[in-house]
Amino acid sequence: MVTVQGPWSPLLGRLSLGAIPDNPIIAGAFVFSAVLGAVLLGYLTFGRKWGYLYREWLTTVDHKKIGVMYIIIGLVMLFRGFIDALMMRTQQVLADGPHSPGFLGAAHGYLVPYHFDQIYSAHGTIMILFAATPILVGLMNVIVPLQIGARDMAFPYLNALGLWLTAVGAALIMLSLFLGDFSHAGWVGLTPLTEVPYSPGVGVDYWMWAIQISSVGTTLGAANLIATIIKMRAPGMTWGRLPIFTWTALSTNIIALTSFPVLGVALGLLGADRYFGTHFFTAGLGGNLMLYSDLFWIWGHPEVYFVILPAFGMMSEIIPTFAEKPLFGYATMVAASFAIAGISWSVWLHHFFTMGAGPSVNTFFSVATMVVGIPTGVKVFNWAFTVFRGRARFETPMLWAVGALFMLLLGGLTGMMLAMPPINYSVHNSVFVVAHFHTMLMVVIYGIMGAVSYWFPKVFGFKLNEALGKRFFWYFTAGTLMVFIPMYTSGFMGMTRRLDYLANPALFPFEVAEEVGIGLYIVSIYYFVRQLYASVRDRAAHQVGADAWGSARTLEWLTPSPVPFYNFAVTPRVHARDELVWRRTQGLDTTPVARYEDIPMPKNTPVPLVIGAWALGLGFGLVWRIWWLTDASFVLIVLTVIARSFVHDTDYTVKARDVQETEQGLQRRAQDAAHERHGVGIGAFAPRESSP
Repeated sequence: MVTVQGPWSPLLGRLSLGAIPDNPIIAGAFVFSAVLGAVLLGYLTFGRKWGYLYREWLTTVDHKKIGVMYIIIGLVMLFRGFIDALMMRTQQVLADGPHSPGFLGAAHGYLVPYHFDQIYSAHGTIMILFAATPILVGLMNVIVPLQIGARDMAFPYLNALGLWLTAVGAALIMLSLFLGDFSHAGWVGLTPLTEVPYSPGVGVDYWMWAIQISSVGTTLGAANLIATIIKMRAPGMTWGRLPIFTWTALSTNIIALTSFPVLGVALGLLGADRYFGTHFFTAGLGGNLMLYSDLFWIWGHPEVYFVILPAFGMMSEIIPTFAEKPLFGYATMVAASFAIAGISWSVWLHHFFTMGAGPSVNTFFSVATMVVGIPTGVKVFNWAFTVFRGRARFETPMLWAVGALFMLLLGGLTGMMLAMPPINYSVHNSVFVVAHFHTMLMVVIYGIMGAVSYWFPKVFGFKLNEALGKRFFWYFTAGTLMVFIPMYTSGFMGMTRRLDYLANPALFPFEVAEEVGIGLYIVSIYYFVRQLYASVRDRAAHQVGADAWGSARTLEWLTPSPVPFYNFAVTPRVHARDELVWRRTQGLDTTPVARYEDIPMPKNTPVPLVIGAWALGLGFGLVWRIWWLTDASFVLIVLTVIARSFVHDTDYTVKARDVQETEQGLQRRAQDAAHERHGVGIGAFAPRESSP
C-alpha cells in the first residue's frame, strides 16, 4: 500500500480530531445541519413515525416510493450545490482587483484558494451526479412502469439497492464537508492533481469513492429500466405505441449501462495509483495523463445526453398535453433520440481541442459535434409544430417546457460555436464554456421542474399551487438570464474559469450582475418552498381525479391519483399510441372494472438498506484507510448478498376483494374532488388557484 503523509493508527486509520475543519463557514453549516437533523429526529420520535418510515419507505420496493426518495436525495443535493454556487459567485465579487479586502484569513474575498477549489469541485460533482442524475432516475422510476402498464420494475429488489447505493455516495459527499476535506482537482478530477503527490489528503478519496459507489447503483438501475421496458409492457403496448418519455428513458439507460462502467474503470485505475502505487496516469513513470482525460470524457459526454434526453422526453409529454394535440412526428422523435444517444459516443474529444491532436482529429470531432444538432433540431421543430394551431394552455408545466425549449436554443447555438476549433481555441477554459454547459443543464432543470409540476398530482393526488408555481418560474428564469448572459460576455472578454481572484477590474460589473442573478434564484427558491407548503396546506381543495389536467394522453393518467401500490387494478390492454385519448373518444376512460383478480406483488425487504449501510462503512473505511472497517464491510456485503439468495419468499398476493375495496375508495375520493370543483368531466379538473 502507498504510504501517505500524516499519522495513521490501526483502529482509526488516518482519522483524528485534526480532521475536523477549523473554518467558521463550515462550522455554521454544521450547526444548520445539526439543528435541521434534530428537528427531523424529534418529529419522527415524538410523532411516533419511525415504524411507518421503516415499513413504508426505508424497506419499500415500490417503484413509486423509490422514485420519490431518489427525487428527495436529488433536491437536497441540488440545494447543497446551489449554496456552493452562491459562495463562488460571492467570492468573485468580493475578490475584485489587488486592492480588494480579505476576510476570514483570505488575502482577497472571504475564501482561501484551497477552500475555493474544494467548493467548485463539489459544485460540479454534486450538480451532475448527485442532483440531476438522482432526480431524473427518480422520475423514470415513477413514470416508466405506469406508462407501459406494468405493476413494478422488472427487478424491484435491485431497484431499491440502486437507490441506497446512490444515497451512500451522497452521504460521503456530505460527510466530507464536516470531516476531512473534498477534492480540489475539479469535478472531472484533473490529472495529475488527483495523484498522491499533489493530493495527499482524503479529498480526492471522498470524491472518487462517492462516485464509484453511486455509479454502481446507477448501472444497476439502468439494467433494471431497460429490462422493464423490454419485458414488462402491457398487452398491446407495441414499440410503435410506446410513449416518448419511455423511449427517451430507454435510450438514456442504454447510455448509462454502457458508459458508467468506463467511468468505473477510470476511477479504478486512479484508485490503483493512489492506493497501490501504480502509475497509470503518471507521465514520468510510464503512464499517460491523456489516458484519464480520454476515459473520463468517453463517459462524460454521453453523460451529458444521459441527463438531457429524459428532459426531452418530459417536454414531449407536457407539450402535447397542454397543446391538446398529438405529438408531431412521433417516428422522427424516436429516431432523433437514438441518433443523439449514438452520436454522443463520438464527440468526447471536443472537450480538449487544444491538446494538440492535429487538424484531422479536431476536424472529425468538430463535424461529429455539429451533427448532434441535426436530430436535436428535428425535436425542436416537432415541438413547434405540435403547438402550431393547437389550443395551448400556459399552465405551470407548459411554462417550464417552453422555457426549456428556449434554453435549448441558446445552449445549442453556443454549442455549435464551441464545436468550431478556431472559436474553441479562443474561449477554451473560459467562463463562456461554463455558461454554455450551464445553459444546457438548464434545459434539464427546466424539464425537471416541468415534470415535477406535471406528474406531482399523479403521485400525491393533488395539484401544486398554480399562482406560486408561476412566480417560481418567472423569478428562476430572470435569475438564469442575469447569471449566464453576463458570463457569456465575460468569457468572450477573456475571463478564465476557476478564478478565486479577479485581477481584471473591468470584469467587475459582470460579476455584480451574476450576483444579482443569484439573488433572484434565492427569491425563486423561496417561492418554490412556499408553493410546496401552500399546496400541502390546501391539498383538500386541489385534489384531482385520474386525469389531473383533463387533456393528458398516456396510460399513467388512467390510474387513480394517487396511484395505488399495485398501479393497475386490472392489467390494461393498449389500443392506440395515445391510449387515454382513444379511451376518452370511445367513452371508455371511466368504464368500471367488470371483474377484479388477485394481484401478485413483491414484498418489502430491509436487505437493500442493510447493504447500503455496509457500503457506507466500506466507502468511509477506504477514504480514511481504516482497513478493519473496510474488510468487515466488504465481508458483510458479500454475506448479505449470499443470504438473500436463499430467500425465496419474496412475493405476496393482493386478494381481489382487497383490490376492489381500494378501487372503490379511490373512486369515491375522485368523485368528492369533482363535486368540490362544482363540475364533472374535463371541466372538473380545471386549475383553481388559491390565494398565495
